[in-house]
Amino acid sequence: MGFLDKLKGKATEAVDKHGDKIGDAVDKAKDVVDDKTGGKLGGKGDAAADQAKDALDGLDGRNDDIR
Repeated sequence: MGFLDKLKGKATEAVDKHGDKIGDAVDKAKDVVDDKTGGKLGGKGDAAADQAKDALDGLDGRNDDIR
């Protein structure tokens, strides 16, 4: 098992255990970026946050951990 496989395994475990908190953190990061840019991103920030949450949620092959 290589380094990246171990890293993916640890990330998957973290998402399984703390998916709700991770989803909240992604949303908060989006809000900070939105505030810093004065809202210039508009819907692009929401789309990016949704894509990030979907990618993290899909690590284990199921979309069940992050809302």
